[in-house]
Amino acid sequence: MKLKVQIVPYTLQFKRPAGTSRGVYVDHKIWYVIVSSPDNPDLWGIGECAPLFDLSCDYNDNYEQTLSSFCQKLSQEGQLDIEALRPYPSILFGLETAMLHYQQNSFQLWNTTFAKGETGIPINGLIWMGEFDYMLEQIEVKMQQGFRCIKLKIGAINFEDELKLLKHIRKHFSAEDITLRVDANGGFTPEDALYKLKRLAELDLHSIEQPIKTGQWKHMRTLTQNTPLPIALDEELIGINTPELKKQLLEEIRPQYIILKPTLHGGISGSMEWINLADSKDIDWWVTSALESNIGLNAIAQWCSTLNNPLPQGLGTGALYTNNIEMPLEIRGDCLWYNPNGKFFTKENLL
Repeated sequence: MKLKVQIVPYTLQFKRPAGTSRGVYVDHKIWYVIVSSPDNPDLWGIGECAPLFDLSCDYNDNYEQTLSSFCQKLSQEGQLDIEALRPYPSILFGLETAMLHYQQNSFQLWNTTFAKGETGIPINGLIWMGEFDYMLEQIEVKMQQGFRCIKLKIGAINFEDELKLLKHIRKHFSAEDITLRVDANGGFTPEDALYKLKRLAELDLHSIEQPIKTGQWKHMRTLTQNTPLPIALDEELIGINTPELKKQLLEEIRPQYIILKPTLHGGISGSMEWINLADSKDIDWWVTSALESNIGLNAIAQWCSTLNNPLPQGLGTGALYTNNIEMPLEIRGDCLWYNPNGKFFTKENLL
């Protein structure tokens, strides 16, 4: 069955510059894919392809052309070629979630209590990099909002100042009160990483994401063997798109956690491969969004709600943009909620 497939470029604007150890984001170019029935325009689905220009393995100057070729193939064949899409995780995520929406004819992509608006998903409060006072201000707000898990991006300011921020939290809240995660985005060196991990471990942290840059498997394995602080792999998983390579990475590094971002790590189908492999090796995991708009965030949250993972997930990015797409996603306390009776954007808003 042939489908009508349309591509809609869109640029998201950050409310405030979002800092990581790789740099600062002020906007984010994405592409929406709208799938519809040629015979019934009311039957449609939307997905979001939101690569990060400095991080995604499938982003290059020809990205839109590559996306267009896969959309043409989907239009003609009416189904996805998952194997052909493996090297293009952000495109795979956008197309497979567009098809899920099309098939369900609803933004309730799975039948879960979250999709019915009956339960929320616990999430962490995200603290972006910046000057000491700005990070402290964010921490105070998150604590006042009632977050029980806070994640700080570190590596941009002086390490001792970052320790002060963490000590400030611990001065007011014990590890039983608030779980602390940090994300170095590869900001440590193999030489200083273990020392910094020991300093951080003194503050009863839950885990650290990606302490050193990717591709240094032997160094990372040494860290996971000797660390006093559980290590979670994130960027390390990018570009590892086949089951064989995924298995090899997990067996060689043996991390304590992996973090799944469907836009970066193989879409929904590829992320499930990671989860199944991790479960077989007693490696824990959680799910995180990757700066998608509310379209992508909803798809990730709907999928996440099927997994029954009790850890706080990284799904609190919906309020980052001035021009986000209207979806009934809201944060109440430290949980993300979906309101099936809430206000949705219409397809005509984008076309």
